[in-house]
Amino acid sequence: MDTAHLALVGAAAAAGGVVNAVAGGGSLLTFPALVACGIPAITASATNTVAMCAGYMGATYSLRSKLAGQGARALKILPAAAIGGALGAFLLLNTGEAAFDIVVPFLILFAVLLLGFQERIRARVHTLIKSENVAIPIVGIASVYGGYFGAGLGVIILSALAIVIDDLLVRLNGLKQAISLAVNLTAAIVFLIIAPLDPAIVGVMAVCSLVGGMIGGATATRVSAKVLRAMVVSVGLVVSAIYFVKLFEHF
Repeated sequence: MDTAHLALVGAAAAAGGVVNAVAGGGSLLTFPALVACGIPAITASATNTVAMCAGYMGATYSLRSKLAGQGARALKILPAAAIGGALGAFLLLNTGEAAFDIVVPFLILFAVLLLGFQERIRARVHTLIKSENVAIPIVGIASVYGGYFGAGLGVIILSALAIVIDDLLVRLNGLKQAISLAVNLTAAIVFLIIAPLDPAIVGVMAVCSLVGGMIGGATATRVSAKVLRAMVVSVGLVVSAIYFVKLFEHF
């Protein structure tokens, strides 16, 4: 990959790190950038998962104060997240390239809709009976999706946590970062062992996403998540439309 392409994926990773820390949906920026550089879709998804681990690490570290007093929750939920991430990774690697190309537009649109209607979804179901234990299977199922594709994973997890756990959203955002990190780490281990990844691309994106994640985590309580969410949704809708056009061209 030439310098221009490395610069493109690096910039996308930095922006994705910020977006993941503040609102979620950073993969809507990084995955299309990788595909635009000529990387096959499955390899791009695996590369994105491995590289963005650094961003989740940075965001989790920046939000570590919000995890105070949540150790018991984390111990119950993180194993389910880790197992789900590994299962999703194996599922991706056993999916044919053609089949994955077909589902990508729908996955992106699904992530966009989750991101766009996050507040409305949370408000509709916020009256349900809250039980922290319910978060375990919900997070586990969401983590399979996270290991498989991952775009919008943070949105799914944060919405689920807000539904079943009665706590401040900023504290749940800290827990969300730790869960997302667990999902991506276990999926990344699978990909690093099995998938053929480009070390240069992974390295550049990892560094850039780490910086973006730390910046996003440090400013998560000051940046308007609503504005950022609107920007990412707009980008995601355009990307989804492009992929649907490409899909229909094959028929």
